Amino acid sequence: MNPTIETLVTRTSCRSYSDRMPSHEDLETICRAGTYAPTGKNTQCPVIVAVTNKSVRDRMSRLNAQVMGTDSDPFYGAPAVLLVLADKATGLTPVEDGSLVMGNMLNAAHALGLGACWINRAREVFASDEGKALLKELGIEGDYLGIGNCIVGYRATPATPPRPRKEGWVKWVE
Repeated sequence: MNPTIETLVTRTSCRSYSDRMPSHEDLETICRAGTYAPTGKNTQCPVIVAVTNKSVRDRMSRLNAQVMGTDSDPFYGAPAVLLVLADKATGLTPVEDGSLVMGNMLNAAHALGLGACWINRAREVFASDEGKALLKELGIEGDYLGIGNCIVGYRATPATPPRPRKEGWVKWVE
């Protein structure tokens, strides 16, 4: 099978991580893959915030957990978080553009042998006053929409095979 197609069909979400940080080079490669996602009219409105600082990562986790109404770690112990935001002012299709960035990064992480998972609630976190304050502290100013958190790290347990695809997923019109 073509290696790209194999990556796409074998990737699964990881929800159990070791505390070992992926290399800066691997995280940079994953982010770079994200920057090559298509965007509406090539506006390139998404921004990736690569978080490897444990205190910032933990603060983001706490804010995300608050949205869920829990005190557990919604990042499943992953040491790195690649936050995707989209600039509302320049993006024609910010949600779609940011979603494609997330997909590229999830697949790139898998291609490098790392675990990754899309964690929701970035929209709620970064619409909050505390989330906006955090972005400002990080030097990110503007009107950004939180798209998702791509958590990344080394799997603590082996990957499970992908679940079977549902029948009738594709409808052919010939």
